[in-house]
Amino acid sequence: MKIAIAQLNPIIGDIKNNAKQIIEVAHQASQDGVQLLLTAELSLCGYPPKDLLFRHDFITMMAEELEAIALSIPKNITILVGLATENLYAMEKGEKPLHNSVALVQEGEIKQIFHKQLLPNYDVFDEKRYFEIGEKPNYFELNNIKIGVTICEDLWNDEFFWGKKNYKINPLQSINKQGVELILNLSASPYVLRKQQLRETMLKYLVNKHKIPIIYANQIGGNDELIFDGNSFAVNKQSQVVARAKGYQTDLIYLEYSPETKDILTTDIINPIPSEEEEIYQALTLGVKDYARKCGFSKAVLGLSGGIDSALVAKIAVDALGKENVLGILMPSPYSSEHSIIDALHLAKNLGIQTHKIPIAPMMDDFNTSLETIFDDKTFGIAQENLQSRIRGTTLMAIANKFGHLLLSTGNKSEMAVGYCTLYGDMNGGLAVIADIPKTKVFALCRWLNHDQEIIPNNIIIKPPSAELKPGQKDEDSLPPYPILDDILERYLNFHQSEEEIINSGYDLETVKKVLRLVVKAEFKRKQAPPVLKITDRAFGTGWKMPIASRW
Repeated sequence: MKIAIAQLNPIIGDIKNNAKQIIEVAHQASQDGVQLLLTAELSLCGYPPKDLLFRHDFITMMAEELEAIALSIPKNITILVGLATENLYAMEKGEKPLHNSVALVQEGEIKQIFHKQLLPNYDVFDEKRYFEIGEKPNYFELNNIKIGVTICEDLWNDEFFWGKKNYKINPLQSINKQGVELILNLSASPYVLRKQQLRETMLKYLVNKHKIPIIYANQIGGNDELIFDGNSFAVNKQSQVVARAKGYQTDLIYLEYSPETKDILTTDIINPIPSEEEEIYQALTLGVKDYARKCGFSKAVLGLSGGIDSALVAKIAVDALGKENVLGILMPSPYSSEHSIIDALHLAKNLGIQTHKIPIAPMMDDFNTSLETIFDDKTFGIAQENLQSRIRGTTLMAIANKFGHLLLSTGNKSEMAVGYCTLYGDMNGGLAVIADIPKTKVFALCRWLNHDQEIIPNNIIIKPPSAELKPGQKDEDSLPPYPILDDILERYLNFHQSEEEIINSGYDLETVKKVLRLVVKAEFKRKQAPPVLKITDRAFGTGWKMPIASRW
């Protein structure tokens, strides 16, 4: 039996066009002799649809388009489509109104509907807000082969693999008791660093344990802060990955299931897993590309300071949107060093992007004159430093507003964590591209980009980081060295270590206290930041739920 995985990039809420995309790929697969086609979780509406699920017309349109798919696909192909369906017993039993479902479409009809059994409610996931759990094992028969159906999280509850049980039930065990010969998993699994290795390790373990091959179909694309990397794959009964789709792009791959051996045959479609730097870079590029495309932007603007953060964001923007669609704005102040301007222009030349220079000294003078009476002195302090950043932020917003460009924020995670950024200044923008990338990783990415040729000017990489908001300023005047800062932050943010645990790991007491105090103090800034492209388990954004008014 020939099986295909359609690794698609839906636009959330664009139900008609998503359906059209599914129909087109079904016709293509049918022509190539495919008998069973898999799409991803909620492929009809895109994942995650969030509170669009509260709209009755949204749910109704999905049902209507599912019927259209059934009538439009060839009769010789069976297809699995992800969608939200009404819970018919919601009122009677006091349950949630919807199910996260998969429809089995065959011969012009909707033959079966399967419901997701494990609903994640952690990090960026909020499925219990909308969905009721499915209670029955999901399976169907095709060509006398009994096939089990799981939806994303349904596979992620083996207590022996994880060392604990996160849910009361294990759908895989229930399906296994039905005597299935093949297991399918339709996923919308967001990208985080090195997650593909985890997925494959887990599925290999499950296959080895249950002795049933598994096919995993994943969504790709950027949806707001979430990035879906694709990397759909199949594992045979020997716990070997026998096929892997492309990462970070749409794909259609074909597999062959043998009823005689009850296994998936080996293929030569095993796209490699990239290095850590490459996968981060590909994910961020996809995130920018899709955020712009799906929000209706074709061009981007950003401030070019001559620093390493804006250099990396500029390069990502060029690869996401094309060099002709990226505008760099230089905004030197009296405290900007000469090499910063030279470095910014050097970068722009390497990338082939247009630049415009707007000195901000006259605007600074005007603001200082206007504020002189209320400030009541001429002392140069934090307010005046931040005023420079806010002038730049306002200038960039004006340009974005005038020309309809997407303003890309260039701050990194280290700065965002400790508040070393200016609200309504360098935090301005429609998308925070690298705000989940620590400063040390920014340097690593830029060095990786330069492995064949100089893209990021070397002087940008080797010079000490500085906001250049006052004479001779260096980041280390206010913060610990970035390798120390980033390790403390990782321990605190990602591993939830206490102040005492971090100090006991070898760090100075006062340094740790200062860093943690800054993290708490900066919460109000993060609440007002643009969407942050997520590449770690603990990104600032949807999955970061901390109070602002707190004394912890």
